[in-house]
Amino acid sequence: MPELPEVETVRRGLAPVMEGARIVKVEVRRGDLRWPLAKDFAKRIAGATVDGLGRRAKYLIADLSSGDVLMMHLGMSGSFHIIQDAKNEKRNARPGDFHHARGKIGAHDHIVFHMSNGATVTFNDPRRFGSMKLVARAKLDREPLLSALGPEPLGNEFDAGVLAKACAGKKTSLKAALLDQRVVAGLGNIYVCEALYRARLSPKRQASTIADRKGAPNERAVALVDAIKVVLHDAIKAGGSSLRDHRQADGTLGYFQHSFRVYDREGEPCQDCKGTIKRIVQSGRSTFYCPGCQK
Repeated sequence: MPELPEVETVRRGLAPVMEGARIVKVEVRRGDLRWPLAKDFAKRIAGATVDGLGRRAKYLIADLSSGDVLMMHLGMSGSFHIIQDAKNEKRNARPGDFHHARGKIGAHDHIVFHMSNGATVTFNDPRRFGSMKLVARAKLDREPLLSALGPEPLGNEFDAGVLAKACAGKKTSLKAALLDQRVVAGLGNIYVCEALYRARLSPKRQASTIADRKGAPNERAVALVDAIKVVLHDAIKAGGSSLRDHRQADGTLGYFQHSFRVYDREGEPCQDCKGTIKRIVQSGRSTFYCPGCQK
């Protein structure tokens, strides 16, 4: 499933063609995504201008002039495809080199936005785990999908103190705590593994050990927050990680997977010590780490 860097990369690709443009028409070719679309979905969006395109955790947030907010989630296999000139579609689609093969894009084009600037923005989702939901802007703070989320890891409010307080007293593993969207929003398996490696902390370590008895941060919390921010910034700069389904809005693939230090490198030598990358299973998910470096 795409994580924060992949979603942020998509947001940055969509913003130039969506922000400030009016949605002339919406084609709903299939409305049964992860959840069924509202019956008046197309009607409520058509004619509205996209005043801004933001992101909250793994959700894209389009602020519409109508007073509604369009929440969009990529799910496991969702992607957006931009065509700025229908007559030159091939010129606008640049598939890149590093990805797993996917089906023809037209076979799973479920939602198409026709913009006033001539561009079309198409949501493609082979597995249909993605979602779109319209919420009144006045009710956004009470939206169940967002209200329980923790702080944004790249936001100014996320620091060692905030993370330590969230983990204080937790007996779960540090890996599990970081995957809990109530602790910090937007992180997933890939970037948690990579951040823990850079912070030299074992994924098996008890989460509470990054705080003292009063919940104040120690040096582990400081190192971990710094590692999370650096890993995410590096991944966004690289366009995210393209393992199976992620691609940028212009069709190109992300390249951060070529910078993985532990993720998906089981049995390979550690880059910083004489150890070997190991894979274990935590809560049904693969964890990659270096037993020599991470304590």
